[in-house]
Amino acid sequence: QVQLVESGGGSVQVGGSLRLSCAASTRIFSFDAMGWYRQAPGKQRELVARITRGRSVNYADSVKDRFTISTEYAKNTVYLQMNSLKPEDSAVYYCRAEQKTANSGTVDYWGQGTQVTVSS
Repeated sequence: QVQLVESGGGSVQVGGSLRLSCAASTRIFSFDAMGWYRQAPGKQRELVARITRGRSVNYADSVKDRFTISTEYAKNTVYLQMNSLKPEDSAVYYCRAEQKTANSGTVDYWGQGTQVTVSS
């Protein structure tokens, strides 16, 4: 069973930075894509950043030029560097891994989430 463990969340002031980590229990190169999502209270979970095996990256408009997703295959870890944080970035951040199946379906794996709180 694949496990994803996030870390690096915490409380920070406006304009500060955090780096989230998502450590996988298996080779992350085996996944077709990995991404970071977030969910604030009362809101739906939304995509923050996603990177495919082919190195294609996309970001939510609200985090472009502030957040950077990256991978470190040797450590089976995906990172999310978050700079210039704003109060609206406060949420629980989740790591997701996507794996295509033989019958053209997709299996999703999720981490347990890590809380990010940005205060003014």
